[in-house]
Amino acid sequence: MSLSIAIIPARGGSKRLPNKNILPLADKPLIVWTIEAALDSQLFDMVLVSTDSQDIADVSMSAGAMVPFLRPAELASDTATTNDVVNHMVKWVESEHGAVERVTLLQPTSPLRNADNIKDAMKLFEEKKASAVISVCELDHPIQYCNRLPNDFSMKEFIAVSDNKRTQDLEPYYRLNGAIYIFDRKFVGFLSEIYSEGSFSYIMNKENSVDIDDEYDFIFASSLLLKHRKGGE
Repeated sequence: MSLSIAIIPARGGSKRLPNKNILPLADKPLIVWTIEAALDSQLFDMVLVSTDSQDIADVSMSAGAMVPFLRPAELASDTATTNDVVNHMVKWVESEHGAVERVTLLQPTSPLRNADNIKDAMKLFEEKKASAVISVCELDHPIQYCNRLPNDFSMKEFIAVSDNKRTQDLEPYYRLNGAIYIFDRKFVGFLSEIYSEGSFSYIMNKENSVDIDDEYDFIFASSLLLKHRKGGE
């Protein structure tokens, strides 16, 4: 039987927000929100965390994820890529448990992405007979209102005349939100090729797309979770 696995990459080092992957967000460590979403979806044969930190490993295993090893030194540096980390984990799974058919990459910095989001993205993957599904969300501000600035900071022609419209009259643009990547085994080791024929977008709302990079993002995510909790009372 071919396996469908979830991989959660969680390096110990974080310069902007130290130890962010295990910082307490609401009532649980940041990474646990993603582990629980993956487990609650009931879609995966294995939910695996790839980390170089024993502290992250301990928290992850307590939450129900598998942490079969700590990353080797070459995958624990600032130069190690997600492609390298996924390739390393898939090779381990296939050496120990059998062939992998599908990989779902879930970044731990997207704590408001939930089990329903994962299930909806997987449903899209299957309905489209896709080779990849990648989560996106609409830009907060129109890209038509963005441009580079010259050295003198002139605003001449900053916005094209054709784009000088009300926000609601402009064509929407979307961005990667980093929450969900589902892809066939063929992309393992070749993640740069994932944006190709057979790859489709799964559109998420702005709130579930929060990606924690710094303290501001962390405080914002905490506020949203608190709002959800009060709404459920």
